[in-house]
Amino acid sequence: MPRTALRICPLCEATCGLTLTIEGTTVTGARGDRDDVFSRGFICPKGAAFGGLDADPDRLRTPLVRRDGRLREATWEEAFQAIADAVPALVRTYGPQSVGVVLGNPNVHTMAGQLYPPLLLKALGTRNLFTASTLDQMPKHVSSGLLFGDPFAIPVPDLDRTDFLLLLGANPVESNGSLCTAPDFPGRLKALRARGGTLVVVDPRRTRTAKLADRHLAPRPGSDAALLAALAHTLLAEELTDPGVLAEHTQGIGELAEALGSFTPEAVAPACDLTAEEIRALARDLAAAPTAAVYGRIGSCTVEYGTLASWLVDVLNILTGNLDRPGGALFPLSATDRAPRPAGPGKGFGLGRWHSRVSGHPEAKAELPLAALAEEIDTPGEGRIRALVSIAANPVLSAPDGRRLDAALAGLDFMVSIDPYLNETSRHAHVVLPPAPPSQSAHFDFAFNTFAIRNQVRYSPPAVPLEDGRMDECEIHARLVLAVSGMHGTDPGAVDDLAIGATLARECADPDSPLRGQDPARLAGLLAGASGPERRLDLMLRLGPYGDRFAAAADLPRGAATETRAGAPDGAAGPGAAADTGALGLDRLLAHPHGIDLGPLRPRLPGLLRTRSGRIELLPDPIAAELPRLRGTLTDRPAALVLVGRRHLRSNNSWLHNVPALAGGSNRCTLQVHPDDAARLGLTDGRPARITAEGGSLEVPVEVTDTLRTGVVSLPHGWGHDRPGTRLSVAAAVPGVNVNQLLDGSRLDPLSGTAVLNGFPVELTPIP
Repeated sequence: MPRTALRICPLCEATCGLTLTIEGTTVTGARGDRDDVFSRGFICPKGAAFGGLDADPDRLRTPLVRRDGRLREATWEEAFQAIADAVPALVRTYGPQSVGVVLGNPNVHTMAGQLYPPLLLKALGTRNLFTASTLDQMPKHVSSGLLFGDPFAIPVPDLDRTDFLLLLGANPVESNGSLCTAPDFPGRLKALRARGGTLVVVDPRRTRTAKLADRHLAPRPGSDAALLAALAHTLLAEELTDPGVLAEHTQGIGELAEALGSFTPEAVAPACDLTAEEIRALARDLAAAPTAAVYGRIGSCTVEYGTLASWLVDVLNILTGNLDRPGGALFPLSATDRAPRPAGPGKGFGLGRWHSRVSGHPEAKAELPLAALAEEIDTPGEGRIRALVSIAANPVLSAPDGRRLDAALAGLDFMVSIDPYLNETSRHAHVVLPPAPPSQSAHFDFAFNTFAIRNQVRYSPPAVPLEDGRMDECEIHARLVLAVSGMHGTDPGAVDDLAIGATLARECADPDSPLRGQDPARLAGLLAGASGPERRLDLMLRLGPYGDRFAAAADLPRGAATETRAGAPDGAAGPGAAADTGALGLDRLLAHPHGIDLGPLRPRLPGLLRTRSGRIELLPDPIAAELPRLRGTLTDRPAALVLVGRRHLRSNNSWLHNVPALAGGSNRCTLQVHPDDAARLGLTDGRPARITAEGGSLEVPVEVTDTLRTGVVSLPHGWGHDRPGTRLSVAAAVPGVNVNQLLDGSRLDPLSGTAVLNGFPVELTPIP
């Protein structure tokens, strides 16, 4: 008989609740969970295809180990023994910097990908960390770090209460949102307009999101920072600023006005290809709205001045008094966040504490640019990366100049890949460790709850028992940590025990913690959970802002640890919401399978500020130093043709192209061209064209459409499944082309190291 099980969808940032239909051990269907406290039954095509991904016959079932130049099936013991034999020896011979670690986007969609990489990096002792953040969101981390002292303090738009929403470089109707976790983003945008609010979209393409807007502005790609600077200038020059209570917690407003003095609408308009009056009108409308939120995403991050654009998004929210205000942009308070501490100065945020070996790129948030990985491998000399650990990553397709990286990976002394597929990157590994399908894994959204538009908490135990011969992803990670640190053969549970012990030791030594002076070992013995990862989750919940902080064990009144916590539960908000408001722990979470609603976002300033001044530092030195360079672009002659990417609702970067239910339709790799540009260049709809940039050239079919402005072409990201040695039968049948091969890796946002993937010049020629 079929049965059902609940599961949080791991396929995008919306984190919708699913109800799976299961026959035996096979997922045969997926629908939205109507009682989920956050998504309330919403589902997109990706979630509906959960079963197809879960049962994909191309998923690896056993480890692979390279023998005699070929990857062959092996036992788990053989795979970890190969790692234990190779990696520690390389570290002893060449030092810890001879090992690099690459973390791909899917890491933030799994428990293992959030819990174990920090332990792996500590075990290796390497600073050579490369992640998908420098292809996507690092500018927002850097700007938040500089403004607030914490790179993870990222405000999100209060979608359900705002009166005015300004979206830049974002297409949440297709992407389901990013750095803004919001199930049914399209429905929330429609609800905004239905209640009389205003939606303004700034995007060079008339996306599905732009079609919902009251106003759509289509500026020249890459001009986001200049446009935002002109909006801020207008607010300051016309005395439209009203920071309100933020004023006492902010420094640098006067200096900001001087720094932006030359970014008048008239000066900026030619660079943006908008009129000065359009810019002024937008600034005035933003200031006049009862509440408003400005939100920028990948289109404004992956450009030359992505950090400046990300900074200016929050500058506008601050100047209008909409930061940390209901209906504006607020800071979520996740159930596994650190419990709020007393307000006051912190350590601040710095850049460039170390630099990459070859090009001297500064680190940002302890990461180096992923675009620099190839040169760190293939450039001879002391400190060259000789071994690589790649976890849920496919940088051959996602990073610039995949051909160079492809060749570099082939020259590594040793490579380990944790990946369910043999893809364009993992095919180079000496050991491939395949995690179990998602239905056989527990799920908790450590990362995305910190960006959620409503505070809530949900947990999914495995929906299907682990198959014989499979290994849980958390155990794979734990065993990897042991193998690289010379402890192969040790019980993998020791890794979780060490993590729990270290966390409790810090907590019991913290003068601001009610657990100061307690015995960490005694507290560890009180944790609930059937596994190490569950015990770690229980610990984080109990130490978090809604937890009991081990009140009973510490002989404290139960309310002592929770009575002043910010964002405490304020009642249910929808179907299935938990009725009680007791302190959080794993047991309580398991008792509420549809989740627990923790209430709307609430103001959190100044408590979360960790700048050295203890205030919002509105004009940090690195930002001030970059503004003259941005000012210089206002008189540059624009390129005749530039490229931007685009999202597909039924895709997520490179990792969903092998699911038949998500293939075809609008999910195609075509080069979109405006009719006027097509006529000028002699291009024909459906016929191939050659597109060329500094990194190379590609042949791709043309799709003539008026959904983008003239002078702009669009090619989607994540394609190029045509390399030999992969096992992606569906993706390989319609491989598409790798848009990032048009780049050579030299175009980076200097503050964040993020690759410039949008707004770069290209040339087009028809192919007879």
